[in-house]
Amino acid sequence: MKHTYHIHGMSCNGCRNHVEETLSKVEGVNAVEVSLEKAEAVIQMEEHIPIKRFEEALESDGGGYTIHENGGHHHKPKKKEKKPVSNGNGTFYCPMQCEGDKTYDKPGDCPVCGMDLIEEQNTAASSKQQWTCPMHPEVVEDGPGSCPICGMDLVPKEPEASAEEKTYKKLLKKFWLAVAFTLPIFLIAMSDMLTNNPLHDVMAPKYWNWVQFGLSIPVVFYATWMFFERAYRSIKTWNLNMFTLIGIGAGVAFVFSVLGLLFPGFFPDQFKGESGAVHVYFEAATVILTLVLLGQLLEARAHSKTNNAVKELLKLAPNKAIKVVDGEEVEISIDDIEKNDILRVKPGEKIPVDGVITEGETSVDESMITGEPIPVEKGVEDTVSSGTINGNQTFLMKAEKVGSDTLLSQIITMVNEASRSRAPIQNLADKVSAYFVPTVVIVSILTFAVWAIWGPQPTYVYALINAIAVLIIACPCALGLATPMSVMVGVGKGAQNGVLIKNAEALEKMADVDTLIIDKTGTITEGKPTFDHLETFSDEYSKEDLLQYLVSVNANSEHPLAQATVKYGKEKNIQILKTEAFNAVTGMGVEGKVKDSKILLGNIKLMERAKVEVSDQMKEKVNKAQKEGKTVSYLAIDGNCHGFVAIGDKIKETSGKAIKAIQDKGIAVIMLTGDNSTTARAVASELHLDDFKAETLPEDKMKEVERLQGEGKVVAMAGDGINDAPALAKSDLGIAMGTGTDVAIESAMITLVKGDLHGIVKARNLSEAVMKNIKQNLFFALIYNTIGVPVAAGVLYPFFGILLSPMIAALAMSFSSVSVIANALRLRTKSID
Repeated sequence: MKHTYHIHGMSCNGCRNHVEETLSKVEGVNAVEVSLEKAEAVIQMEEHIPIKRFEEALESDGGGYTIHENGGHHHKPKKKEKKPVSNGNGTFYCPMQCEGDKTYDKPGDCPVCGMDLIEEQNTAASSKQQWTCPMHPEVVEDGPGSCPICGMDLVPKEPEASAEEKTYKKLLKKFWLAVAFTLPIFLIAMSDMLTNNPLHDVMAPKYWNWVQFGLSIPVVFYATWMFFERAYRSIKTWNLNMFTLIGIGAGVAFVFSVLGLLFPGFFPDQFKGESGAVHVYFEAATVILTLVLLGQLLEARAHSKTNNAVKELLKLAPNKAIKVVDGEEVEISIDDIEKNDILRVKPGEKIPVDGVITEGETSVDESMITGEPIPVEKGVEDTVSSGTINGNQTFLMKAEKVGSDTLLSQIITMVNEASRSRAPIQNLADKVSAYFVPTVVIVSILTFAVWAIWGPQPTYVYALINAIAVLIIACPCALGLATPMSVMVGVGKGAQNGVLIKNAEALEKMADVDTLIIDKTGTITEGKPTFDHLETFSDEYSKEDLLQYLVSVNANSEHPLAQATVKYGKEKNIQILKTEAFNAVTGMGVEGKVKDSKILLGNIKLMERAKVEVSDQMKEKVNKAQKEGKTVSYLAIDGNCHGFVAIGDKIKETSGKAIKAIQDKGIAVIMLTGDNSTTARAVASELHLDDFKAETLPEDKMKEVERLQGEGKVVAMAGDGINDAPALAKSDLGIAMGTGTDVAIESAMITLVKGDLHGIVKARNLSEAVMKNIKQNLFFALIYNTIGVPVAAGVLYPFFGILLSPMIAALAMSFSSVSVIANALRLRTKSID
C-alpha cells in the first residue's frame, strides 16, 4: 500500500535526501520517494504504519522536519518548534558539509560533527534603513522624524549583530570565565613541583584538591559544558567526531579526580601521593577544555573571514535611490524600486539596480564585480549593474532587474551555494574520517593496556595520562575542514575577480582541463556586430532597395548580426516593410515574404538548400570580405542572388594575449563557429589557434565535444550560454561568457562576468591555487594526526624519554583546525590575474 504525507521544513536537496533516508529506515517501509517541490513523501509499506512512528523517526533525527497526512491533522514534534532568528537571513549550514547542502533555520551546532553552524550571507534580508528613538528603542520607523512618545529626533538604527559575531562574543565571554577559574587550578597543581610547597603550610593537599574541584565546576558545567553535550549526542547518534574524543578524554580526567576525592580508599597506592591523597587531574581536565574553547574561539573568528568576499559584495548594495516622477526627484528605499522606474544616478553614487541608461553618459567603476580596475565608458542604451560606482557625471536609467534578480544578488546567491558544495577530492577526507574516531579510541585503549602492563611505575598513572593524551591530540576536524575552507575562500576570491564558480566540482575540474573549445562571436570578438557594407550583383535592384529588403526581414530576428543591420537601417531612415511567413533556419539564416517577393538572407548553405545559384564572381567578392574577417550573408530575391551584406565584429584586444596565456598552460584552444571557413581561418590564423572548425551547427559542436572526450581529453567549452547550450552541457566544464544573464549563469559551471577570455586564465589560476591549498591542508591534517597520535601514545619514551602532556596535546589539537583555516585564508592574497 502507498500513503502520501506532507513534509514541512525541507529547504534544499540535502534536506530531501536526508528525509528520504530517515523514513526509509522505519521498519516496514518498502520504498520512499520525497519531492522537494511538492513537499511530499510517497511511502510504500507492507501494512499500515502509524504516523507516530514516522514522527518519532524524524524527531530523533534532529533535523527539525515535521510530517502530517495530506488534508489531515498536522502532527508536530513538541521539541522541534522553529524559532525565527532576528539576525541575518536565518539560513545556517555546517562548515564541514557533513550533510551536503543541508541548511538550518536557526544557529546552533551541527548534529553530525558538532561544529558551530555558519550563517549564510544573503541579500534576502531587507536593506531598508530604519530609524529609532534613543530613549524608546521599541519605536522603529522607516524614515526620519520625531518620537511619538517623547518627541526626540529619531536616529538611524544600527544593524543587528550577525550570528557569527554573537557566537564569537558568547565564546569570548565563556573563555575569559574559563581562564579565570582554570589559572588558579593550574597554579595549585603546579605548586606540587616545588620542593617546599608553601601552599601546604596553609592547608593539607587533600583540602587543596577540594579547592580545585570547586574552581573546576564553573569551567566544566558552564563554560565548556557544550562540549560534553556534543560528545553525548555524537555517541547517542553514533556520529563520532572531535567532541567525542574531547568529551571522553576530559570527562575521564574529571570523573577520575572526583572519585579520587570522594572515595580515595578504592584506588591503589600508586595513584596516591605522600600525603595519602589521590593525585587528581582537575588541572588537566580544565586546561584541556579551556584550550579547546580557545581553539573554538579562534575558529569562530577565522570563519568570519572566510566569507568576507560575500560580506564585501553585500556592502555594495546601496540603501536608497533617486526616482524621477513627473520630472520631480524623490528619494526612495531601494526596496521600493519597481521594474521600469526611471532613476537618477549622481556622480560618485552606487548604481542601485540593474538597468539601461536612457539619458546621459558617464564612466562606471565595475571593478567590484568584474575585477577590472579601469572604468568603463557608458552611454544611452548601455547596461549598468547594481553595486557598481558612477563616475563624475549624472545620468538617468530605467530599472530592468530589481531585488533578487539583479546581477549582484545572483552573484551572492551563486557564491553562497558554491561555498556549501562538495568537491570530489573531499571524498578522500570523508572516507578517512569515517574510521578515524573509532580507530583513535581503540588506540587509546591499547595505549592504556600497554603502559599498564609494560610501563614504568606508577604504571596506571602513566597509562591513564597517555591514553587521555591520545584522545585529546587527535583532530578529525582539521581533516574535515581541509577542503571546504579552501573552497569557500576560493569561491569568494573568484567572485571578487569576476569569475563565478557554480560549485566546488567545477573548481576542481578546471585544474584538469587540457582542451578548451571557444565560440567566435561574443567570445573571441566583442559580440557587437556592426554593418560594414552592402555589395550588389545586379542592376535590377538599387542598394537602397536591397537595404530595405534586408532590414525588413531582419527586423523579425533577434540574432546580433540581424540587429546590426536593423540599427544601420534606422540610422539611414529606411522604412521597414511588413514581412510575412518569416522563418529562422538554424545555422543558416532567415527567410520571409516582403512585398510578395520571397527573401532569403543567410550563408552559402541556405543558398544551396534553396537551389539559388551563386556565380564564381560573386563567391570571389564574398571570399575577399571573409578574408578580412567579415561575416557575410547572401541576399536572394525570388530565387536569384542579388548581393550580400558584410558584418564586422572586432576581435577583443585581450583575446590574443589571453589565448596565448591559456596555451602556455598546456591547454589546446579550438574554435568552433557557425561562420564560414574563410572568416574562421582568418581569425584562427591571427590568434594562432591550435585548430578550428567552421560552419558548425549546435549539434556539430556537441559531436566535436564527444569526439575529443572519446580521445581522453578533458574538455571545457566557453560560449554564450544560450546558442551553445548542448555543447556546454556535454563538455566536462561549461564556461558562460559574460552577459551575466540568468540563462548564462544557469547553463554553465563557471560564468565570467566580463565575458573576456582572460577570465578563463583567472579561472585556471584560481583552480590551481585552490587545489594546491586543499592538498596542503589535507597533507598537514594527515601528517599531524599520523605523527601526533603515536607521540601521544608514548612511542618516543623508550628512546628519548619524551612524553606528551594531555594539556600540550589539547593545545596542539586546538591549533590544528585553526592552522588549516589560516592556510585557506592565504588564498585571499593570491593573485589570479
